[in-house]
Amino acid sequence: MALRKLPTHFFPSLQHQLRPFSSLNLPTLEPSNDAELVSKMLLHHHNPFHAMESSLQLHGITLTPHLLHQTLLRLKHSTKIALALFNYSKSLPSPPLTSTSFHILIDLLAKVRQFDLAWQLIVEMDQLSLSPTPTTFFILIRRLISAGLTRQAIRAFDDIQGYTQTKTNSDDFCFLLDTLCKYGYVKVATEVFNKKRDGLLPDAKMFTVLIYGWCKIGRIDMGERFLNDMIGRGIEPNVVTYNVLLNGICRRASLHPEGRFERTIRNAEKVFDEMRERGIEPDVTSFSIVLHVYSRAHKPELSLDKLRLMKEKGICPSVATYTSVVKCLCSCGSIEDAEELLSEMVRNGVTPCAATYNCFFKEYRGRKDADSALKLYKKMKEEGLFVPSMHTYNILVGIFLKLNRFGIVKEIWDDMKESGVGPDLDSYTMLIHGLCEKQKWREACQFFVEMIEKGFLPQKITFETLYKGLIQSDMLRTWRRLKKKLDEESITFGSEFQNYHLKPYRR
Repeated sequence: MALRKLPTHFFPSLQHQLRPFSSLNLPTLEPSNDAELVSKMLLHHHNPFHAMESSLQLHGITLTPHLLHQTLLRLKHSTKIALALFNYSKSLPSPPLTSTSFHILIDLLAKVRQFDLAWQLIVEMDQLSLSPTPTTFFILIRRLISAGLTRQAIRAFDDIQGYTQTKTNSDDFCFLLDTLCKYGYVKVATEVFNKKRDGLLPDAKMFTVLIYGWCKIGRIDMGERFLNDMIGRGIEPNVVTYNVLLNGICRRASLHPEGRFERTIRNAEKVFDEMRERGIEPDVTSFSIVLHVYSRAHKPELSLDKLRLMKEKGICPSVATYTSVVKCLCSCGSIEDAEELLSEMVRNGVTPCAATYNCFFKEYRGRKDADSALKLYKKMKEEGLFVPSMHTYNILVGIFLKLNRFGIVKEIWDDMKESGVGPDLDSYTMLIHGLCEKQKWREACQFFVEMIEKGFLPQKITFETLYKGLIQSDMLRTWRRLKKKLDEESITFGSEFQNYHLKPYRR
């Protein structure tokens, strides 16, 4: 099964240091009983053939801008219903629409690659005197780049001034470079940088982003070249710049055989030395990056020694630091030591994150130890330790799918929906393919229809897998019903849908 490729972001603490330079300012989920009620009402009464009917259930409910925002956020995995609610709100005597309402919906639609609709909303903003802002375009640009549509993203960046009458500045340009690099398009970013840098004065942020981009694709030589160019221009690097280079040297280095591991550590120490020569002290992120090397090389003793050294230097380990060591201990089979370190984290006031617990779940997956995975999951639920991430849920669904524990799969799936974290396209893809492998065609079709109704465009391999399976199982009538459903949805998916025509398949 081929899942869509997701961007490989840096170490969480480094990602925090090199965050996007222009904030998108999108609202986040907040506790709201009214929004919960409205979103559940819409989901429950949703009619896939008459989308507006579900919104008519809101008759008598006063939609304020805040209620609309929070409801749209809760419908992030049901874009058709979110769009229906948005259209319904436009028909009200006093529409509760704001720029933020448009921004949320543009983000939701662009996330599932409905870019035609996203552009229509931008034009509509202009018509309603809610003039688009640079942030409007940054939301679309980020989603275009994540879909690999880099040229369209650059054109959208160039359109900012025409639509908003606002001249783009250095931070805006950094956002474009940063997003291109985070998704692996550093060559495009460098090309844009070389074309536009004469109009904008290059600074440490721009160079740091490009150094990160080159290191991300394994071109440490280019990263070092940009660092030297930066210094040659009289622009002083900072701890973030060096952490980016250190991250590039360590994170993608091949560590086996042993000589390669030792060479990587030597190269890392050279960066530490250069930092100190420039009067820059390595911080918790610097140490966390090196600790990750020990983790990848399965060096639990060295990991624990480095952790002790950090504490002796007065550097408090972060959640990322602890997670690297926990991961190392788990992958080496030292579950008990990992649990002890987890307890130490909590005692020291460091709250474990989803990635910390995922280390345990991945080890249980490798051991095919479904009982331990289920025990930890139930403990997390009962104690409210943390909100599982989408990745956590996907790991758990994968574990129990493989072991034919479909009752547990359903329980976890329902929990994921209840939490509002998901499911996303990857979740549906994994579940449908897993059901197909077990020849549970009816269940696979059910989730296939559900994902379409939620606005997710299935991957071509999902079409083909389900199609072949149904034909081979003499379920041609079921396929025809699915195909009819797909044809009905072709308007929603727009031009994206045209790439998914199936070739005739014979048994």
